[in-house]
Formats: sequence, C-alpha cells, structure tokens
Amino acid sequence: MSHVFHRQARHHYPVAVRGAGAFIEDSAGKRYLDASGGAAVSCLGHDHPHVVAAIKDQLERLPFAHTGFFTNPAMEALADRLIAAAPGDLERVFFVSGGSEAVEAALKLARQYFLEIGQPQRRRIITRRQSYHGNTLGALAVGGNEWRRRPFQPLLIETSQIAPCFAYRDQGHNETAEEYGQRVADELEETLQRHGPDTVAAFICEPVVGATAGAVPPVAGYLARVREICDRHGVLLIFDEVMCGMGRTGYRFACDEDGVAPDLLVVAKGLGAGFQPIGATLVARHVFQAIHDGSGSFQHSHTYMGHPAACAGALAVQEVIDAEDLLANVRRRGEQLRAALDTAFGDHPHVGDIRGRGLFLALELVTDRATKTPFDPALKIHQRVKAAAMTNGLMVYPSGGTVDGVRGDHVLLAPPFIVDEALVTMIVDRLAASLAESLPAATAASA
Repeated sequence: MSHVFHRQARHHYPVAVRGAGAFIEDSAGKRYLDASGGAAVSCLGHDHPHVVAAIKDQLERLPFAHTGFFTNPAMEALADRLIAAAPGDLERVFFVSGGSEAVEAALKLARQYFLEIGQPQRRRIITRRQSYHGNTLGALAVGGNEWRRRPFQPLLIETSQIAPCFAYRDQGHNETAEEYGQRVADELEETLQRHGPDTVAAFICEPVVGATAGAVPPVAGYLARVREICDRHGVLLIFDEVMCGMGRTGYRFACDEDGVAPDLLVVAKGLGAGFQPIGATLVARHVFQAIHDGSGSFQHSHTYMGHPAACAGALAVQEVIDAEDLLANVRRRGEQLRAALDTAFGDHPHVGDIRGRGLFLALELVTDRATKTPFDPALKIHQRVKAAAMTNGLMVYPSGGTVDGVRGDHVLLAPPFIVDEALVTMIVDRLAASLAESLPAATAASA
C-alpha cells in the first residue's frame, strides 16, 4: 500500500525509475516517449549530462544559503543571463520554486508597486476566461479554469474576466483576424471603464494559452492592442509564460514573436527543465525602482527562493539551449510536427483544429468538424486518449473543458527541444493509434 497522497486517489500509477533522452522507463521495463515534457517541463529530455553535472557541482560546493542572509553566484549568473535576453526594460529577476509562486509574486508586486507610487486604490486584477495561472489561491483567483476554481470559489479574491483570444472558437464568419483581435482586446477597455481605470492594478494573460484551452496563439496585433490599452490607463501588463515560455514556441520568450513586452513576466517549467524546481518573475525597471526608492523591500518571500542548486541547474539548461542551438531546432521540428499532424489529422472527422507555435501544439477534438460540436463531457474523451496513449508508450497532455470549462477536449503536445525527425514521426504514429483506439468507442457511446 502506498502512503503517498497522489493526484488521483483511486489511480494506480506506474513507477518511473529512469529517464534517457525523450523517454521515461517504468519499473516493469516499459518505455514511454515523452511527447508532452510531462506538463511542458522537460525541454531537454531526462538525462542531459551538462545539467546533471552542474547540479552535482553546486551541491558539493554549497547546497543551500538562505537569501535573507546571502546571495549566491548561481542565482546572480542566471539572473544576468535571463535579463540579457529579456524583452523591453525587464531588468530584475525574483526567483521562486515554481509557476504558481511566480504568479503570486507578480500579483503582489503589482499591488505593492501602486502602494509605493501613491495609488492605493488600484487593487483589481483583470484576467481572461479559459486561462490558467496556477493552483495557489491568488493564482487560482486570476485564472479562468472553471473546474479548478469552482470548489474554492469562496476563498478567492474578486477579479474581472474578459474573453480569451480564441479564434477557432470565437472569430466571426465575416470578421478578419485583425478585426477579431481588436474586438476581444477592446473588452479590456470596456472592463476598465466599467470599474474605473484608476482602480485596476494589472491585466494578466498567457501569450500562448496552455493547458486550459490547448496551445491557443493570439491573432496578429492582439497583444499590441492590449499593451496600448494598459499603457494608456497606467495598468501593469503581466505575461504568464510558465508553460509557453523559455523556448517552447521557438523564441526564448513567447511574447518576442509578437514584439510586445510586459511589465512583469512569469516563467517556470522550461526554465529548469524539470531537473530542479524553479520559477521566476522578471520585473521591469520602473516597478523595481518604485520599490527601491520607496519602502526598499518587497513584502514577500519564500524559504527556497534563489536555491543555489536550482539556479545552477537552470543556468546549465540555458547554456545547453544556446550551445546546441535548440531554439532553431524547436522551430524546425515544430514545423515538421505541425506538417505531420496536418497530414495525419487534417481531414480526421473528430479533429476540429490543429494549432500552436513551435513545439507547443494541440489538437481539439470534436464530434463534428463542420459545427465544431464538442463531445459530451460525460464521455471524458481526454482521459480515454491519455490512457490509450500510455498503453501505446506515449505521454501526451490531454485536458477537458476546452470550450467553456465544462465542454470540449484537446490533446496538448510539448515534446523536448532535442527531438529529431524520427521521434517526431514516432509521436504522430503513436498518437494516431491512440486516437483510433479511444475515439471510435466514444463516438459509438454518444450515438
């Protein structure tokens, strides 16, 4: 009997015992091709020697030094490297242990910034429906993942939600992509006017939506319009790149592709590639300066922030990405994977949309392509697909509630940056087998 409180209390998990490249092996000797990076985490696979050596070396020299007393070389070097590549005037890095912590830090920074500059009435956060920003209470409150929010709603702070930029589901038939982007961005303006612009602290969004809706990219011009609205009203713009950032889309930061920089940028997952727990909030010059020149202290901290071994591992991950030119490989293999998915599923009766950027792609599953009608949620299509894929030795990241938090299913793919042509082909072949095994039964059940 296991004494672990697992994610799913009634599920029996295989025991992972080793990783090699893009594969994980369980205690029975079965190998699984990790086509999702876990949850878009393991961007270098599972055994890169440079990263392992860097962590070992740091542990031998200094395993831990509390940041209330010391800084450490690994943390300083990692911050330098991130800021050297960061967009806009991001110039400081606040390190934590994961994505939810990094979002919490961003929310508190936004609030404290306005206290420091004498605008204490700014407290409201605006976010988007069908988003996800983490599972701690603050992060959950600003997220739009309804099934995650629902049980804890009485504990959540009040926020305001606007429409996502989800062209497949919401763009009008007679509407250009530019017109659609303008329309949904203008919901931010309308919400600001409704509550009073001087009461709003920040707007938070994922440049490319991750787990909740499945690799949904913005239409051209959308993020630029959001930036313009925030600037006009003095509202801070927070980009959550926990899942889509750190090279996943083929750019170091996902927002680089759109040419838009935020005031606060949140990263995790691919930052440390799963070798150690780490996340970070990158902070613009004016936000840091307000605190530096005001109270002098950010009223927020965690015990393991700036952990030397985690920072050393994350620094090594960034070194590998540059040394092996992996951003170029993400773009190249992303194009190959997208083309292979289009070939295999472009005419599939139950694949309504294939979308994403780089090695961050998703298939939305529907009962009918013409009407985009989702499957009955009771069928739990996403769970069937995941189970079939695991049987076939493939790890993918399916989720339900794609359309509105209840209806809709998608399958997210986020393979390691190291994948080659043969592995891309293997991913598509095993996914095709898994869909063939799970979708017909579901279709018959819904007939």
